[in-house]
Amino acid sequence: MDLHWMGLGALRAELDAGRLSSLELTDHLLGRIVGADAALGAFVSVDAEDARALARAADAARGTDLPRSPLHGLPIVLKDLLDIRGRVCTLGSKRNLGRVATTTAATVERLLAAGMVPLGKTHMTEFAFGGWGTNPLLGTPRNPWDLSTHRVPGGSSSGTGVAIAAGLAPAGIGSDTGGSVRIPAAFNGLTALKVTHGRISLHGTGLLSWTFDTIGPMARCVEDCALLLDALAGTDPRDPATLAQPLEDFAREPRAVRGLRLALPDADQLPAFTDPRVTEAWLGAARRFESLGASVVPVRLPDWFFELAPMAGRIIASEAYSLHEAYVHDRTVPLGEAVRGRILAAEAFGPGDYPREYRRMAERRRAFGTWFEGFDAILLPAVAVPAIPVTQVDEASPIPGHLTRPVNYLGLCALSLPAGLAGNLPVGVQVIGKPFDERMVLSLGRAYESAGGSALPHPDLGQLGLG
Repeated sequence: MDLHWMGLGALRAELDAGRLSSLELTDHLLGRIVGADAALGAFVSVDAEDARALARAADAARGTDLPRSPLHGLPIVLKDLLDIRGRVCTLGSKRNLGRVATTTAATVERLLAAGMVPLGKTHMTEFAFGGWGTNPLLGTPRNPWDLSTHRVPGGSSSGTGVAIAAGLAPAGIGSDTGGSVRIPAAFNGLTALKVTHGRISLHGTGLLSWTFDTIGPMARCVEDCALLLDALAGTDPRDPATLAQPLEDFAREPRAVRGLRLALPDADQLPAFTDPRVTEAWLGAARRFESLGASVVPVRLPDWFFELAPMAGRIIASEAYSLHEAYVHDRTVPLGEAVRGRILAAEAFGPGDYPREYRRMAERRRAFGTWFEGFDAILLPAVAVPAIPVTQVDEASPIPGHLTRPVNYLGLCALSLPAGLAGNLPVGVQVIGKPFDERMVLSLGRAYESAGGSALPHPDLGQLGLG
C-alpha cells in the first residue's frame, strides 16, 4: 500500500521494522502537500522545517534503547485553534491573522511528548461556528471526493478532514462543539471520535462554547483514534473539567460486542430532509452490527430528542457572544457574515434565557440518562445528506448539525464511522455512547470495521497528478 494511504498503526509497523524512517515519511507527505494543497486548500500553514527537525530527532531516538510511545515519529496535522507559543493561531478568522499565541495547547504538548511530528495547521470554519465547513474570508477547503465540483468539506474541522482524506496526513486533530469532527468525517469518509467534555484538556484551545467544546481525533481507522485518545486523555489542573474523569487504556483489547444492546431509533423520527441513501447506509450498518452478535433493538427516542439541536445552538451562541462581544458589532472588523449573525443571535435572548437553558439541559440529561440505562449505545446517521456543492449552501440550514448536536447537549460521546457511498460521495453513521464510555464506542467501531463496515475506496486525485 502507498505510504500516504496507511494509518498510524501500519506506519508504526514500518518504522519499527526499519523499512521506513520518520524523515522519509515526513518528506513524502510534505511533497504531497506541495502537489495538492493549492487545489484543496486544507492548510493554513505548513511547518516543513520544524517537521523535518522533529522527524530527524525521532529517528535518532529510535536508534537508542529508550522507551518510545506507540505514536513516536508519526505525522499529524492540527486544527488552527490549538495554540503553539510564538506562532500565529487564527481560529479560522481573518481578524486573527496577527494573533501570536502566548501559550501552547495541552493537546500539542501531549502529542509532542508522544513523539509525533506536526506537519502544519489546518483550515477551519471561523471560530469553529458552522457545520458545512465554509469560510468566506480565509477560504473553504475542497472536498477531495469530487474535484470537478467544489463540495463542502464539513465543519468546523474542515481542513483536517480534507488533509486526511486526500492522503496528506494519516491523522489529525479537530474539535467538536456540535459535530465538528463527526460532520467532516462523514463527508470525507473518515473515522472521528467525539469525546466526553472533560476527557481531553482544553488548555490553550480557542473556545467557542466552554460548555460543549471537545478536542477530537480524526483518522482512517478506529485503532488510530484510540491511539490518539490514549495520548491525549488525562487530567490537567489547568482545565478543572478533566479532573473527574476515569483513567483508561483505550488501545487495549476491546470489549466483546456479542450481546451488547444497540438502540436503533425509528426511521420515521429522522428529519424529513434525510437523503434515502443515508437511511439505507444507516440501516445496513445496523444489520452489520446484528451479524456481529450485537442485539439491535428498535426504539423510539424521546420525542424531544431532535429539539435539542436548536437548544444547543442557543447555549453555543450565548457563550460565543460573551467571547466576541468586544468586536462582533464592529463592521470594520473582518468577520464572515454568517458567523457574525450566529453570534449576534444571542442578543435576541432575554435576561433569564441562558440560565433557563442550562436548567433545562440538566433536566434533559437526567431524563435521557434514565432512558439510556437499558442500552449500551445508540446508532444514528452522522449527517442526513452527503456533501453538497458549496454554491448550494444555506448558512441558516439546520441540516449539518441536526443529528450531532444532541450528543453534545446531552454530554455523551460518539464515534463517526464511514458507512458507504452515495454515488461517489461518502456517508457516515455515529455510534453514541454514555458519558466517559469511549471504550464502548471504540469497541463497537473496531468490530464494525473488522467486518468490513468502514471499507471505502480512496478519492480519485488523478486530476492533481497524485495517486
